[in-house]
Amino acid sequence: MSIRWRDAMDQALYGPGGFFVAGTGPADHFRTSVHASPAFATALLRLLSQVDAALGHPARLSVVDVGAGRGELLLTLQRLVVADSAGLVGPADTAGLAVGVSARASRSESSSGAVRPSLAERVRFTAVELAPRPEHLPEEIEWVSEIPARITGLLIATEWLDNVPLDVAVHTADGWRYVLVDPDGGEETVGDLVSTADLDWLTKWWPMPSAAAGADSDPDVASTWTDATSGGESGFRAEVGRPRDEAWADAVSRIERGLAVAVDYGHLRDSRPVDGTLTGYRGGRQVPPVPNGSSDVTAHVAMDSVASAGAAVALCAYSLVSQSEALRALGADGGRPPLSLAGTDPAGYVRALAVASAVAELTDLAGLGGHLWLRQPVGIELPPGVAR
Repeated sequence: MSIRWRDAMDQALYGPGGFFVAGTGPADHFRTSVHASPAFATALLRLLSQVDAALGHPARLSVVDVGAGRGELLLTLQRLVVADSAGLVGPADTAGLAVGVSARASRSESSSGAVRPSLAERVRFTAVELAPRPEHLPEEIEWVSEIPARITGLLIATEWLDNVPLDVAVHTADGWRYVLVDPDGGEETVGDLVSTADLDWLTKWWPMPSAAAGADSDPDVASTWTDATSGGESGFRAEVGRPRDEAWADAVSRIERGLAVAVDYGHLRDSRPVDGTLTGYRGGRQVPPVPNGSSDVTAHVAMDSVASAGAAVALCAYSLVSQSEALRALGADGGRPPLSLAGTDPAGYVRALAVASAVAELTDLAGLGGHLWLRQPVGIELPPGVAR
């Protein structure tokens, strides 16, 4: 029986035996910035240090990873924080990043003269994920199924929003209608007219191509695009991002003071994709989006709509930039290590080259560097390195 895409995605990704709750995890099927290199976590360590300073070095600093996969990001961050506090992070480990993060500097005298505990002593890591807790994860990382409340610190959502289930709609002669899908085979049909709430979202955030296009656009584009779901009728597909707006607004509302960061591939109102972006991934390859639980089902994020929803909760401005720009602001410039290092520490030079190469991948605008970073402060100013 055909059902709406939102329901099909929810069952396929998060239902019993779903893609994200069963098996070895998403790392076996697609590559994210988290999996690409520890350099991503190293840059986040600098951001965490900036947030810590903006908060006045609280006694408990929370780091919450929403959609944590199998805990890869928090595991790397935890190791980096411990190593940095112990002085074990050297130039060869951070070449190409110019990170300069010093959690050790946090263990200094406060204005009252007392010795401030180090970042490693104050930070608390929490993974938010529906999958069972991995056996290898250290007990210092808490594992929960819902975003905790009253967060003071940093909330990170790396490629989470693109997997928040949503509906797909197609524009027909009588307006926007939901696209239905057979979960077993992926065949699509056209369903009922969209709800008033979804129609309002589409009207505001997903304009028809003729409305968003400039004067130089093809005036006949609407009559030449044929949607397979509309029985041959002309129409445009849209992915209704309202559930993602609500999910992000809820995440931001859990922060008492701190910064929420969403990293995802997305698009903006003036450049929405005519055919939508719904697709699947399995075993490292892109596949048709069949919501039967055997593959990832994902769609790009309407990042401006999400950002607006979060700002309405936080009551302060957000920042939205490319990952390339965000990482460079955090010191990830991808620069090659100095040749002099090869003479004094050949092995370190080789490691540094590898790090620089990984940073180049993370900042490549044609790949991961083209992802968008949404930074939403709550009760603090945007840290200097991310202000815009």
